[in-house]
Amino acid sequence: MRRVVTTNEALHETLKALRSKARERPVLDRVAELLSRPARRRPEVNLSKINRYASDGDIVLVPGKVLGSGRLNKKVTVAAFTFSAGAAEKIASAGGRILTLRDAVSEVQDYSKVKIIV
Repeated sequence: MRRVVTTNEALHETLKALRSKARERPVLDRVAELLSRPARRRPEVNLSKINRYASDGDIVLVPGKVLGSGRLNKKVTVAAFTFSAGAAEKIASAGGRILTLRDAVSEVQDYSKVKIIV
């Protein structure tokens, strides 16, 4: 059986950045593992789930897509591979920050407040 390989360059670059930092931060290895799944099996997380599990000031890593269903009442930094337009708007209006996973790898220094939400 022929192996299918993704041609998404942004995905390849993000995975490369995650795996290079995974030696220092093992949590990033799990994020890379979840992100390397086929697109139909990648996590899709609604804002209501982020609101339920995150606290103010947390950094939330989503190894997939953030969707805009629900409300976000907390000021959190959300890093994901992609965002829906509604989710990005709601995060910004709640006072949170939006980062791509590649930016989060280089920007985040303290991983004590990082949560992976799947």
